[in-house]
Parts: sequence; C-alpha cells; structure tokens
Amino acid sequence: MQNNADLIVQTLKASGIKHGFGIPSGNVLPLMEAMRKGGIEFVLTAHEGSAGFSADVTGRLSGAPGLCIATLGPGATNLTTGVGNAWLDRSPLIAITCTLNTDQLGRRIQMHIDHETLFKPITKGSFMLKAGEIVPTLEKAVKLALAEPKGPVHLDLPEDVALALATETAPGSIADTPYNAPADDSSIARAAELIAQAKRPVAVLGSSAMRMQDKTLLRTFVERHGVPFASTTMAKGLIDEEHPLSIGCIERARRQVQRQFLRRADLIIGLGYDTIEVEFEAWIGDVPLLQIDIEAVDTDDSVTVSCEVIGDLDSSLARLNGNDAAQNDWTDEEISGHRNAFQEALRPESKNLTPHHAIDTVRKALPRNGILSFDVGAHTHQIASQWFAYAERTFLITNGWSSMGFGIPGAIAAKLARPDLPVVCVLGDGCFQMTCGELATALRQNITLPIVVLDDRWLSLIQIKQTRRQFGIYGTALDNVEAEAPPAHYFGVPVIAVTNDDELNTALEKAFSASGPTVIEARVDSSHYMDTVFD
Repeated sequence: MQNNADLIVQTLKASGIKHGFGIPSGNVLPLMEAMRKGGIEFVLTAHEGSAGFSADVTGRLSGAPGLCIATLGPGATNLTTGVGNAWLDRSPLIAITCTLNTDQLGRRIQMHIDHETLFKPITKGSFMLKAGEIVPTLEKAVKLALAEPKGPVHLDLPEDVALALATETAPGSIADTPYNAPADDSSIARAAELIAQAKRPVAVLGSSAMRMQDKTLLRTFVERHGVPFASTTMAKGLIDEEHPLSIGCIERARRQVQRQFLRRADLIIGLGYDTIEVEFEAWIGDVPLLQIDIEAVDTDDSVTVSCEVIGDLDSSLARLNGNDAAQNDWTDEEISGHRNAFQEALRPESKNLTPHHAIDTVRKALPRNGILSFDVGAHTHQIASQWFAYAERTFLITNGWSSMGFGIPGAIAAKLARPDLPVVCVLGDGCFQMTCGELATALRQNITLPIVVLDDRWLSLIQIKQTRRQFGIYGTALDNVEAEAPPAHYFGVPVIAVTNDDELNTALEKAFSASGPTVIEARVDSSHYMDTVFD
C-alpha cells in the first residue's frame, strides 16, 4: 500500500520531473523516502537557495517543471531566493515545503511560519496538499507552472498528510498546458504595415521568445524582412550570434555603443521582449515601438507604442512571415561595421590576463553546442556583450531576478539535465565565496564541470558604482580572504591557478577531460571594467 508521499512522487514523475533539489529535515524524510522508491533523484545541495536555482534551470532545459524541496521555517525562507529567481525569470518550478502535522499549523510551534504568506508574492500560486485532494492539486500546480508566463508554484506538505495512506490514483501523464490565444487579425495587419513602411527597423529579441515552440520562426522573420537584430541578455542564442544580421546584446557592457545604433532606427520591433530584463525607457529614446509578445507592454508615457501584437508568439510570427518580404535601407556594411566596432570596444589592450581575455579563452574551449552558466556581477556585463551564443538554451543567467549565487547551481542542473553536452561555469570571486559549498554537490554527482573563477579580489560591480557615485571604496575588498595561492582543493574538488591565457587554456583542456568538477582560479586584472561595464 502506498502513502500520499508515494502518490506525490508518482504524479510529479508523470509530469516529467526526474530530479528534486534540496536539503532534508525530519519533516522532509517521508517525501525523500518516496523519491528513493519512486525514481525521482533527490540531489542534496549545500543551501536551499541553490536548490531553487537548480530547479529553475532544470525547468528551462527539460520542458517539465523543476523541483525543489525544503523544510519549514528557515528552510523555506532560504528557498525563497531560488523561487523568486524562477518568478522573475519565468521558469516553471514546483517548490515543496514539508511542514508540521496538520493539527499543529497556526500554533506557536518551533520553526513554524505562514508559508502561504511567505511565498505568495513570488509564485503563481501557493496551495496546501490535503489528503484526498493530492492529485488534483498537483495537476493544477503543474499546469499553472507551465502556463504562460511560466513560473513557480508553491506546495505545503504537512507530515501527517505525507504519511497517510493514499486514497487516489496517480495519473499516467499530465495533459499539456494550452498555449496563449492567437493575436487578433487587426493587430497582425497593422504590424505588417509598420514593417513594410519602416526604412531602418531593428528587432530586439527578449526572454519570452525563449519559450517559443518553434524558434526558427525568429530567424525566418529577420531574414525575410532583412531586419538587423539584437537580443537581451537571456535571449542570446535564439538566433546564432554569428548571423550577419546580428548586432549583439543590449544594455550590458559598452551599452552606449548599442544605444547609438538602436536610436538610428525608425522602428524597434520587440520580439518576445519582456521588460523584466530591462525597461524600454532605458534605451529606446524617441524611436517608435512595435511590440510582439504574449503580454501587454509595460512602459511609461515616454515610449511611443505604435502597435501591440499580443498573443501566442509562434502564431504571430508564422502569420507575419507569410507576408511579402519588406525592404529597408540598412546595408551589410553598416551592420557588420557596427558589430565589429562593438566587439573591439569590449576588448581594450592589456598585457595582463583580463576578464575579456579569460572569457574569449573559455568561449574557444567550449564547443559551439556547449552550455555556459554564469553568475551576477561586473563579469556579467562583459560576458553578455562579448560571448557569442550559437544555439538556444546554451547561455544560462538570471536577469529578471539577478541574484548572486546562480552560476554553480545552474551549471550543476544543466549538466544533470543535459549530460550529453559539455557545461562550463564562469563566476566572480564574490559569487564563488557565496556558493563554493555547491562544489561538494557537483562532486557527489560526479559531473565533469570546469568552474572558472575570475579572481580580481573585489566585488567589482559595486566598487565601480561606488567610484562613479564618488563614494568611498568601502566594504567591497576581498583581498584579505584568501592566501596568495589557492588551496589544493575545495571539498575534494581540485583547484588549478592560472595567470595567463595559455595556462587557462591548458587548465580548461584538463578540466573538460576530468571525471569530476574542477575549479580554475584565474587571477585577472579587472581595471577595464571601469570603462566597459557602464559606458
């Protein structure tokens, strides 16, 4: 006979979930035992926030919701950082908090808080799992997580409910979530007119487009109409960035170079552009906007919105691709000249190992279909602008939530979700100190994972902001934390120190051929950040 914990695992497995990330407690043990018997692997993390990050990335890559698990109280509050990440980065996720027995809820009991109130602002829904209502509640949660815009759903599981005998039967599968309704014909017609009339249109791909069913529609659109395109940070790789119409990422390093090009346009076409990454007001100027997305645009009155096409993105682009090809005044020389000048501006000359040198070396070492997971900080701006992404779902970052601590958990999840692909993690030394405990997670999973730490001994992004605002440099130095030489290993994970490109390349070759994770500490001169990150 099975209990409700077994039923929960069977139902989650029917939705396509294969891994659950978290930290156990006594209240979590019934669910963990059910996972052991039922075939969903429990991945022990060093922190519940990391469990949420890993579940987020699993949801992005697998097509099923990611799963993260925590105990009540402090376990739940730790988990909220990762769940909030899925909320603003639009990733499908199921977060389960294992809590007290039902008759203890609401009392003054050790560790107990109101989980529903805690998770309500950062989830699409928060539900109590009750005996006799397990399957319909889980089905509702999974469908809600997968409905656009995708996101996390929280479930609270009392221990007595988990242990009670099941009175329901798990479904064989959970039906696909219906897509958004198609946009109305009048908006499609108006969009076609604007595209045909524009002499210098520019398309900007955003994070909603990451979740399209047929992403080749994006490439067909820009090629059919000869429209140069940029992307937001999270949307990199939806079209190969070596495409001759690509101008690169916006609103990261050397952003002013990109803004100058965008403001030469006479029409900005937002293709799945979600302002959760960056608002239009930051860069669009007085150029009119044609927004094609799943949700209504979020702007203030300074933005001229000429037309909105709101509905299923696949449908909208397929219909627009059926129109006659438009002509415009952009030349190949203009587009390639801008792209080359932008990339050159990102790489100031230096005799030292710089972040931009290290990033180029990692890019060369990683196969074109390999996956990069990286963290938040000054290096984020450099990587987003400099890195060439060749395929979708190979460029993993948080930009809606923008939390430090994403890189290593994201890389671990990526390798578990796609063991057939090489994965590399790049992060700053501040982020590494925050999540270095997850090296033990990677070692337990026995995954090949190079982790490149750009060690400049500062919280560089904050130091830059202090300088630009003429504040004192205070509280951002990391140089007294580690010895001059890195340790031989962290938690049994070997460490290789590098100080130049050749050493880094050799270390990467060794790390990609290793049978487990490897830390590569790259001592970098980050002085060029002051010029590239915000200019």
